[in-house]
Amino acid sequence: MNEQYQNRLDTLTNYLETLQVELAIIKDPKNVFYYTGFYSDPHERFMALVIDLKKQTKYLFVPLLDLEMAEGDSYIKQIVPVSDEVNPYQVLKASIGEGFNLFGLETKVISLFQQEQLNGFFGQFSYQNIGEFISRQRMKKSQEECNKVQHAIHIIEKVMAEGIKKVKEGMTEQELTAELEYLMRKFGADGPSFSSIVLSGANAALPHGQPGSKTINKGDFLLIDMGVIVNGYCSDITRTFVIGEETAKQREIYNTVRHSTQAGVEASKAGIPIGEIDIAARNVIKDAGYGQYFNNRVGHGLGMDVHEEPSIHENNHALVESGLLFTVEPGIYIPGYGGVRIEENVYIDENGKGKVLTSFPTELMRIGN
Repeated sequence: MNEQYQNRLDTLTNYLETLQVELAIIKDPKNVFYYTGFYSDPHERFMALVIDLKKQTKYLFVPLLDLEMAEGDSYIKQIVPVSDEVNPYQVLKASIGEGFNLFGLETKVISLFQQEQLNGFFGQFSYQNIGEFISRQRMKKSQEECNKVQHAIHIIEKVMAEGIKKVKEGMTEQELTAELEYLMRKFGADGPSFSSIVLSGANAALPHGQPGSKTINKGDFLLIDMGVIVNGYCSDITRTFVIGEETAKQREIYNTVRHSTQAGVEASKAGIPIGEIDIAARNVIKDAGYGQYFNNRVGHGLGMDVHEEPSIHENNHALVESGLLFTVEPGIYIPGYGGVRIEENVYIDENGKGKVLTSFPTELMRIGN
């Protein structure tokens, strides 16, 4: 395990040296976890992996209340605790000194306030964005990382199988969400990897709607999109069900989405532009006459975050390569009527083949019939 963190840090350090960065400050908690093995959500407190390229020294700055956990978990052993009553940027300067001209920063993560603090304590400096490199590094998953995602998938599929047994006509979307999230913990998850989406009837036309007080009724589509986080890695799966008997139109919409998902999965292999996966899935929906009801990308990377690189959209011309792990989740969303989404998780293995990690059936399932 330690070798894995050292390799990740070496790859990053080599990149920083090519940029002639003198000091790198990595603040995104998942990025800190990726390089050190220590994870915490610091909320408003200061936490950062700091790499001093001049002294060839790496520090982990953590809130004082996380010190004991960091000492147990972190590969980086030079840990600097920051207590609540001090200015963390003062502690940073006292620990590493000054005279740094070129910083490496994750520009999507650093707030204007944080940059003002850095300017105040370190004077004027220039910076390079290192966030995109880190995203690209994290984008390629080892087999070990794939196994961790697979474990999170096993748990969420168990939740799905047990959870749909809890569905009763007349229960609210919120009530079913509570049942599902209880099962997540019961089956060993650290928690949901995102806010669970449970939508029925016309609400299922809202791709990212929130479960509410609407009751689940006969004839409804029931869309369940959920995932768990386990040992730092996420799953994300969507299935759509029908309460009772489906209509001919519901069956047509469902089968169109199912074939679309299959087309996206079948297109997933190394060497093609990432956008081809989106196009393969989208064309099925377009050809069936529902193109106007599918307005978002077909998928996204999955790993330590539930949404990470790569973005699977039709204009992504980067090539699919071994190590990518992503979702394929086309949908048809008809306002006022309802919607269907079917989501698989796919890993591009060392042979460049797309391996489907999800196994929950995609055939139309009727509930309570």
